[in-house]
Amino acid sequence: MKTIVTGGSGLIGSHLTKRLIELGRDVIVVDDFSRGNELNFSDLGIKPEIKKIDLRDLEKLKTEFKGVESVFHLAARVGSLDWLHGTKMRDLAWFQDNCAIDANVFRACIENSVGRIVYPSSAAVYPIHEQEHAGAVFSEDDLDLAHVRTQTIDPDGGYGWAKLVGEVQLSWAADIKISVARLFNVYGENFALDQTAPVIPSLIRRLLENPKGPFVVWGDGEQTRDFLYVSDCVDALIKLEDIATSPMNIVNLGAGSNVSIGNIAKLIVEISGFDAEIQFDVEKPVGPISRQPDISKANALLGWYPEVDFETGLRRVYSWLQKRLNEASRS
Repeated sequence: MKTIVTGGSGLIGSHLTKRLIELGRDVIVVDDFSRGNELNFSDLGIKPEIKKIDLRDLEKLKTEFKGVESVFHLAARVGSLDWLHGTKMRDLAWFQDNCAIDANVFRACIENSVGRIVYPSSAAVYPIHEQEHAGAVFSEDDLDLAHVRTQTIDPDGGYGWAKLVGEVQLSWAADIKISVARLFNVYGENFALDQTAPVIPSLIRRLLENPKGPFVVWGDGEQTRDFLYVSDCVDALIKLEDIATSPMNIVNLGAGSNVSIGNIAKLIVEISGFDAEIQFDVEKPVGPISRQPDISKANALLGWYPEVDFETGLRRVYSWLQKRLNEASRS
C-alpha cells in the first residue's frame, strides 16, 4: 500500500514511518523539515523516501499524492506554551498556516481519490475554560461535531482553532474513509529541541545544561497533563487506519491518567542523579490546569490499551536527549 506520512520527520511521524516500513508498506515522507530532523531517521535505522515540500504549495502536493492509497496527516505548526501563545500575532500565524496546510492536504487527497486519511487532531479542540480546574476529563462527546452549532466552542488558541477547523473539513468529506485522533500529550525520542520544544524535553534539557541547579519549573507544579508514549500512539494510529470509515471516527488518544509537572521534575532529578534543587516560578505561564482524556472509546473500538508506563518512557527520553546533546557538543 502506497502511504504518505506528512510531517514524517517529527516525533510521531518518524516512529510511525518506521513501523509502517516494518509492516512492508511503501512509505513516502512529505515534510518541509521546519521542525523535524533527518537525524530522527538515522537514530531509528531507517531511510525512507523523502519529499521535501512546503505543504502550503497545493500544486506540488497534488502531484505527490497521485496513486497514494492512505495518508497519515501529521504535519502541523506546533510549539511550546510560551512560543505558541507568546503573542496574538503568533497565534494568528499558527492558525493561518495550519488551516492552509490542512486544506491543501485534504484537497490533494480528494482530487487524487485517496482511500483513507488518519488525522491527528488535538486535545486543544476542547473548551479551554473547562480545563482551568483540577480533574478535568474529556470524552469525545464533549465536542460533538454533529452538534457543533449548539455547543460552546472555546479551543485553546490558534492551534486549537485550526485543529477544530480541520475536523470540520473532514466531517464534510465524502467517499473517503477517515479516522480522527484527538491526541493529548505524546512524548518519546525524537522530540524537537528548539525553542518550540514542549515541557518534557524542555525540563530535561534545562537540568542537563545546569545540573547544579537551581532547576526552575514554571508554575507551582500542581498543573497536570496526560502523557502517552510514542510507540503506544503509533499502535493506535495504525489501528485507526484499519477502522477508518465514512462518516469518520473520532477517538481520544492518551494514557488515561494524569501526572503533575512537579512530579515530572522530581522524577527527572531522580533519573539524572544530580543534586539539583527544584524551584517553582509562579510568575510564568502554565496553560491548562488539567487536561485528561477518557479513552474508553479507544479501548472498545480499537481493542487498544497503552502499554508503556510513564516512568519507563521518561527514562528512555532522558537517555535519548542526553545522547543527542552530547553528540551536538562534540560536533
